[in-house]
Amino acid sequence: MSSPDPRSTPGAEPGGGVAPGDTPPDSGQTSGLSHHQQKPPRALPVVTIVISVVLAILVAALLVSSAVGWLQF
Repeated sequence: MSSPDPRSTPGAEPGGGVAPGDTPPDSGQTSGLSHHQQKPPRALPVVTIVISVVLAILVAALLVSSAVGWLQF
């Protein structure tokens, strides 16, 4: 593969430089987000934990009452 001939490269100036305006500008720099992102609601994890604890207590009560003999399967 051969390199392009600098004499036929568009925009090339003698010495290998390019004319001003022939190159694209630098990429834009963004330091932050375009809009404020909302924090996820805190209620969902709390509800999930409460439901899990209630279910665990119900299962434990079922097992204890079955072991004591209050329930018979």
